[in-house]
Amino acid sequence: MSSAGSAGSAGRPGRRAVFLAAAAAGAGTALAPSVASAAVPGGGAPTAWLPEGPLRVSPGDPRCAYLIARGASNRFQGTPEHVYLVGSTGDVVRAVREAVASGARLAVRSGGHCFEDFVDHPGITTVIDMSPMREVTYDEQYRAYAVDAGATLGEVYQQLYLGWGVTLPAGYHAEVGAGGHIPGGGYGPLCRLFGLVSDYLYAVEVVVVDRKGGVRSVVATRELDDPHRDLWWAHTGGGGGNFGVVTRFWFRSLPTPPATALTFTAKWSWDGMDEEHFTRMVRNHGRWAERHATATDPNAALYAEFALTRRAAGAHMLLGQVADEPGRDHRLLDGFVNAVSEGTSRPARLTTRRLPWLDAALRGSGEAVGDWHIKIKSAFLRRRLTDRQAAVAYRHLTRQDSGVLAGSVVLNTYGGAVNTLPPDATAMPHRSSVLKLSCLASWAQPAQAPEYLAWIRECYRDLFADTGGVPVPGEIADGAVINYPDTDLADPRWNTSGTPWEILYYKDNHARLQEAKQRWDPRGIFRHALSIRNGQ
Repeated sequence: MSSAGSAGSAGRPGRRAVFLAAAAAGAGTALAPSVASAAVPGGGAPTAWLPEGPLRVSPGDPRCAYLIARGASNRFQGTPEHVYLVGSTGDVVRAVREAVASGARLAVRSGGHCFEDFVDHPGITTVIDMSPMREVTYDEQYRAYAVDAGATLGEVYQQLYLGWGVTLPAGYHAEVGAGGHIPGGGYGPLCRLFGLVSDYLYAVEVVVVDRKGGVRSVVATRELDDPHRDLWWAHTGGGGGNFGVVTRFWFRSLPTPPATALTFTAKWSWDGMDEEHFTRMVRNHGRWAERHATATDPNAALYAEFALTRRAAGAHMLLGQVADEPGRDHRLLDGFVNAVSEGTSRPARLTTRRLPWLDAALRGSGEAVGDWHIKIKSAFLRRRLTDRQAAVAYRHLTRQDSGVLAGSVVLNTYGGAVNTLPPDATAMPHRSSVLKLSCLASWAQPAQAPEYLAWIRECYRDLFADTGGVPVPGEIADGAVINYPDTDLADPRWNTSGTPWEILYYKDNHARLQEAKQRWDPRGIFRHALSIRNGQ
């Protein structure tokens, strides 16, 4: 899973905590000659620092508290009876076998960045912690780059780039774990240039449980003659924690990142900004996104996250990067800022810095994961927000009957190379959007939760009031982002559209994902509040 963090004084998030956006991205290329899939019953060398395992850690062991609390959103606290540290696929097989034999309900933690209680749930008794499995190598057998599921995106960026000069065009936050990020599709600041991370996925190794309770590992590739191909496809956007425990990913034909990236931050002050100027700014931004959403547009090199904040936060924030040559990068950025500002105010402050690409990738947005409680809601947008929706955003960002500070509506540039594949090429079906919207709230103390949750739920509901309070795929919206899971979409109090949450996340690909679930997890071992159901 993925998320982002914040920093600020006690009980009060820092100003940049108001948007806390998280992510990932990549695009498909021609297949190399066929590599047959194979069962790997515990392959892979164990991690050097982990004793022959798996290592089972239980409450009472001083290490357990750290392992339980390793999540990013502290809204939830689990109470597992055991945490397994695993250093190889064989360790995972043995840990899953023990959990299944004992009847334990299990969950898997990679980076720990989940916005819902998929791991930190009171019913989870066993957690498999993938963090010891962090290797990034080139696999001669598969002629592909191999990434262990416990690696963070920062580790992946650094090792791929320094070792081979390539990258996965993944998320903006280096501490996010690959294991949850990649199966959800994965997008980030290079997605407009190169597409989604899952578009580069060649193969995946998964520990699965059959109908009789047998546990084994399977390698599934994208080759058309691979009998396990449906398992590969399910991990190209079907979400994490659905089909088994992913231990390793393989990628082919990875892109070469630019030598440098022009990073930028701009702030539009709330001072003097009335509803007319706010609406004009939002309209300008959306029209720019509509005009520059193709893969061939030079502006595909520009990625931006525009956080429209609560008035109490003081200023809206625009940040991102331009992955283009020096000189041209500044021209693209100037054109973007001018377009957003046309007929309204200029940013009170615009700062830029050109960095070596890897430096920019490891810094990301500049925000680290903090101790904040986070709720996020998402939507893909095929068109800009309507003026009615802009008015809704303005009202919720300026309403005086709420003490919410760190609440925002965030608009991220999208499209470009993402939209060059058909919706069923991968499990990620959202291939016609120009923006990704997030409503986000973050707070420091549990007692603040009711106020912050009420604010974000009402804001999101009102933004999509024309379609039952959720982004039903249609002329403007195109569903939601599974890597930003939101259990409200499955709650009839907040989703009155008649469109199930499965369609919001997976659209027409849902039926195919159900078939994969039935085949690979017939007992429903791998489940959470928004997991694929196997139809039984």
